[in-house]
Amino acid sequence: MKDSLDEQIKHIKKLISIVWELRDKCPWDRKQTFETLKTLTIEETFELCEEIENLNYSGIKEELGDLLLHILFYAKIGSEKNKFNIGLIAKELTKKLIRRHPHIYKDVKIKNTDQVLTNWEKIKLNEGRSSVLDGVPSNLPPILKAYRIQNKVSSVGFDWKKSENVLEKLDEEILEFKEELNKKNKASLEEEFGDILFSLVNLSRHYKINPYDALEKSNKKFTKRFKLIEQKINKANKEIIDLDLKEINFLWNQSKNET
Repeated sequence: MKDSLDEQIKHIKKLISIVWELRDKCPWDRKQTFETLKTLTIEETFELCEEIENLNYSGIKEELGDLLLHILFYAKIGSEKNKFNIGLIAKELTKKLIRRHPHIYKDVKIKNTDQVLTNWEKIKLNEGRSSVLDGVPSNLPPILKAYRIQNKVSSVGFDWKKSENVLEKLDEEILEFKEELNKKNKASLEEEFGDILFSLVNLSRHYKINPYDALEKSNKKFTKRFKLIEQKINKANKEIIDLDLKEINFLWNQSKNET
């Protein structure tokens, strides 16, 4: 974009003044709290992710604007409570970025991105965290949480050395699940199934696959193919529940060839 830094700062200042004015004058804005905004912020984040997946730059820009609005809104509420403001947020973030990038702002030498992540975790522990896992949000969706946990522990050397070892671990977990099937213990079966999912996430990480993105692509692919089947069945004036497995498999294979 051609806007100078001064121009961009001018737009940000204008936005801040509008958000502050709306907070004072708009009945809806006046009612909002951290709690009422939280769910909306999560929704906006997922909308941003969808635009990123579609590589829709116009949509990404719009959704980033919505998230920026939320950040400014939280800052305004924080200032009203005399807890923090947008300036303090920026100040603390600046200090943290400088502190956590000693290879840029000090004389620390690094060779690759893995060392950057290792240093990052060491610095955070020095800042008072008792575990490298303390920074993993408890309310992350489980697949993303597993991925984040494994990335965190990997950054400090707790990881399989070879991807083949992860495949072996997955086979081991599947075998344990099969053994529990015969015992009919739901709690144990659930635990072993969770171990399979955790190992699958670990496998995806070793092969540089984001499990969240991979599963979402499969969700979309399945939905598209299933809707094609529904269309074919509706054209034949039939109901899917009335079809036998052979007919369904035939239509499924047709939909795979068409997508």
